[in-house]
Amino acid sequence: MFKAGTVVKVLVANIPNAGYDYRLTVPADIGAFVCVNVMNRPHIGVIWGLGDSSLPPEKIKNISQLYPNTLSITDLQWIQKMSQWTLMPMGMVLRLIVNVADAFLPPKLEQLYSFNVESGVRMTQNRQAVADAFASNDNDAMTANDIQNIARVSSGVVRSMIKNGTLVAAGVQPKNVSFENLKYSDCQNIKLNAEQAAAAQTIGAAIEAGGFSVHLLDGITGSGKTQVYFDSAWRAYSAGKSVLLMMPEIALTAQFMSRFQSRFGAPPIVWHSNLTAARRREIWRGVLDGKIKMVVGTRSALFLPWQDLGLIVIDEEHDGSYKQEDMGNYHARDMAVLRASISGIPVVLASATPAAETLENVSLGRYKQLKLTSRFGGAQLPDISTIDLRENRPDVYLADGAEQTGFLSRPLCDAILDALAQHQQIMLFINRRGFAPITQCKKCGWTSVCPDCSVGMTYHKRIGKMLCHMCGRTQIVPKVCSDCGSDVSMRGIGLEKIEQEVNVRFPNARTALVSSDVITSRQSLERLVHGIEQGDIDIIIGTQILAKGHHFPNLTLVGVVDADMGLFGTDFRAAEHTFQQLFQVAGRAGRGAHPGRVLLQTYQPSHPVLTAICDGNRDAFMAEDMAGRRAAQMPPYGQLIAVIAEGQRESVLQQYCSALAAAAPVLNNGARIMGPINAQIYQVRNWYRMRFLVAGPRNAALQPVVTHWLSRVKQPANIRVKIDVNPINFM
Repeated sequence: MFKAGTVVKVLVANIPNAGYDYRLTVPADIGAFVCVNVMNRPHIGVIWGLGDSSLPPEKIKNISQLYPNTLSITDLQWIQKMSQWTLMPMGMVLRLIVNVADAFLPPKLEQLYSFNVESGVRMTQNRQAVADAFASNDNDAMTANDIQNIARVSSGVVRSMIKNGTLVAAGVQPKNVSFENLKYSDCQNIKLNAEQAAAAQTIGAAIEAGGFSVHLLDGITGSGKTQVYFDSAWRAYSAGKSVLLMMPEIALTAQFMSRFQSRFGAPPIVWHSNLTAARRREIWRGVLDGKIKMVVGTRSALFLPWQDLGLIVIDEEHDGSYKQEDMGNYHARDMAVLRASISGIPVVLASATPAAETLENVSLGRYKQLKLTSRFGGAQLPDISTIDLRENRPDVYLADGAEQTGFLSRPLCDAILDALAQHQQIMLFINRRGFAPITQCKKCGWTSVCPDCSVGMTYHKRIGKMLCHMCGRTQIVPKVCSDCGSDVSMRGIGLEKIEQEVNVRFPNARTALVSSDVITSRQSLERLVHGIEQGDIDIIIGTQILAKGHHFPNLTLVGVVDADMGLFGTDFRAAEHTFQQLFQVAGRAGRGAHPGRVLLQTYQPSHPVLTAICDGNRDAFMAEDMAGRRAAQMPPYGQLIAVIAEGQRESVLQQYCSALAAAAPVLNNGARIMGPINAQIYQVRNWYRMRFLVAGPRNAALQPVVTHWLSRVKQPANIRVKIDVNPINFM
């Protein structure tokens, strides 16, 4: 406890800093939340330790306010260790924790609106998005700003809905939600099989014993991993500990929510980006006060102010969505393991296709592997085979009065017809949005490119516009080439083009398109999932949204339209990621009473990724892939740190990168600094981008090298530098 009058160091959120000195006016503990003024603006911070300023006493400001809540010493250690690993300033790491506006203030008094379900107004797509926004927040009244942000609609849409009575005024005071009586119970309605029970017992023993441990719950698709970690969550919760269940995307909770409520007797508290400001504040405060002890959330839930955290579960631990690239660069899985190691608690990593880094930690004895080798309930794994497109070229078909090049081969079409005849469901997978990714001149070769980003514009037939998938810019579809005036053609394959072909070839089938363009909320996904479960849909045409986490008992056929997509990327992880994605997609078939079948259309049927999937030989494939990485000293056998410099003035960016290259130190132990080169996507939102890559052995201390190197060159005010340790995105 520091006495009143003591000069302490305060780590301030939202500002890149390592702490500023302030004077206490009342006694306070290390880790206490405080309010301080920086540049005459109030900011939340935490007391980090004793101050060490050489400033005259009269220049040291007083702490404005002391709050009763504190972060633990282990939380402060975690902030420091995470900063050292990711090279994010500690203040920016704290910002991830204090990420709720006015966390310590009463809710603002703003005009609230409720949704009038009896307005009688026709429900357009935007109005349905607003309805979904209310449903995702328990139909609580919301501010106009919350409605816009969560529904992703314009202010004009909100104003028109207020005018036509779809939105009605509902006071100015947000509903006061109490978590005092939030209790869960073990309904004991699931009987684990022998493998599940053994895994649950091992994790339970670790929870009971205490201390840090990591358990890889390595189970094939449909093996019931969820019920095992539910058992683990109950053991920790019943012991009075807090539990975090992390998921890569909140869309995965569509069926998960009902499973959770069935097991624990009440729905979970869900943390994600589409919550109102008031709801986020309530949950954040509830976790800080220890009233909320179980949360299902995306990667940002890791940074809630947890009290007495006893277990972290990371579902689909291999998923790239755990990598954060906006508010600083970090991998939530790795930072969760770091947090658990400091706090001395168990972690459960669940996956059917574990990441290479996770498998290497298993081989080194750092993580314990718990295998589930059979599908829960006796369902059988699907039969997986390839269709060689060199021998089975798709037929042309008529659409819009013209012949179109097909993408569905005859064997796949025959399999679809067989499944339809047996009243079974089909999923067609292609991980590319829109109708056509390339709009090109037939004469001079001109292609439509986003004016703000160095990527092509994708034609989306549903909205009748060109769309940039980097910045979201839209523009009208060109009728002729802007360079020579000749006709343009739509080339390549997208989700909507497959939908068009399916509607022509199978006119009586009921279809549904599933992508982020169509599924804009958890509610819209839940409506779709309910329709699939009720048998209202015959053919699902989707991207990776439906590639994982869903259980459709009557879905027996999965067709991968282009299994070659992603096989030949320049990223050293391309094969691993393609295997994971296709394996997860294949796992949707045959999860019920009927056997499943998976057909992979490919021009490369002998590719190691595809043969491994067909043979069900994941371990052999990963061993071969990792042998190549070992030889090249790529992660997990080496370290990479990407340094990305961005600037709006190309000449200034190039000068800065040239100065960095000249200042680059000569490294020992096989480490090296490569670059600069233009980023693969050179321009994003009118910012030019250049990259360096620092590579070295896995035991090399590269972070201090990068810190010292960057400090040798003055960074211009109009240049931003991003540091990405062990990057996943090389664009």
